[in-house]
Amino acid sequence: MLSLKLPQLLRVHQLPRVFWEDGIMTGYRHPTNSALDCVLSSFQMTNETVNIWTHFLPTWYFLWRLLVLAGGLGFQAEPYHWPLLIFLLPTCLYPLVSCCAHTFSSMSARARHICYFLDYGALSLYSLGCAFAYAAYSMPVAWLHSRLHQLFVPAAVLNAFLCTSLSCYSRFLELESPRLSKLLRSAAFACPFLFDNLPLFYRLWLCWGRAASCGQEALSTSHSYHLLCAGLTGFLFASHLPERLAPGRFDYIGHSHQLLHVSAVLGTHFQLEAVLADMGGRRAWLAARDPPLGPGPTLATVGLAVTGNLLILAAFTAALLRAPRASSLLQEAPLEGGAKAKPQ
Repeated sequence: MLSLKLPQLLRVHQLPRVFWEDGIMTGYRHPTNSALDCVLSSFQMTNETVNIWTHFLPTWYFLWRLLVLAGGLGFQAEPYHWPLLIFLLPTCLYPLVSCCAHTFSSMSARARHICYFLDYGALSLYSLGCAFAYAAYSMPVAWLHSRLHQLFVPAAVLNAFLCTSLSCYSRFLELESPRLSKLLRSAAFACPFLFDNLPLFYRLWLCWGRAASCGQEALSTSHSYHLLCAGLTGFLFASHLPERLAPGRFDYIGHSHQLLHVSAVLGTHFQLEAVLADMGGRRAWLAARDPPLGPGPTLATVGLAVTGNLLILAAFTAALLRAPRASSLLQEAPLEGGAKAKPQ
């Protein structure tokens, strides 16, 4: 009778240091799995399983939202809706790429780094999609047609390049300078977030204590939920709680990266609802003051951002492939005691 043998799980000290996660002691996959083993591991309870599914399932949810909105709004006929499309595409992309990164990151040390390079690139494009949507639908009254408004999306493109570059570079410092690596990666994600949300922070400041008379500057409750989820996501990323307080207790369910995935996806859901609220509620008002951009500048900007990010990813991947096998970044030392992992 045919039986399916799932890959054996390992403890942290049976792995090269490059595969270690703070506060996670057990449930690790073998560091040289085949692609098939990686796929099978997504149906086995490991310390990555919840990470995989908390981004795989939301991918289909956001894709469904994209298809429903595309069918109802008619993106091709209405230039006003194009920024929403540019926001929705990376919204579907980033959880899918993250799911694949977590699935295949145990094939080798090189594969692990390349998987997360791609993850960072997808997140940087998502930050650019947010900037497109906010520039089109969420700008404060006083900023319309200002220099800041005109430079908002070009600056977001530069932020996307900075995000990808800093986060990829931080992986080269993980073992030698872990604190600097964490600082650079945190800054890589914080800078685009803070910049993209400047219009919301300004509108929030204008409406503080006088929401009833705020008019077009009023923020929907979805904006507030999105910002709260984003703050929680950043806190979980930086703190590694709760597993840092009780190493080994949250290896399979409840560690910070799983909670981060959930809060990030919820934040993106609320962000989409907030963008739709601004797009619908401010449409007539914006149409009289801020005609939408034509397809030329929009497509050129998106093409530049995608091409630039691909070149950055290619450069870091090439540097990784040229790194000597003896580098600590690519350690694949024998398992503890020289034992080899066997299927269970």
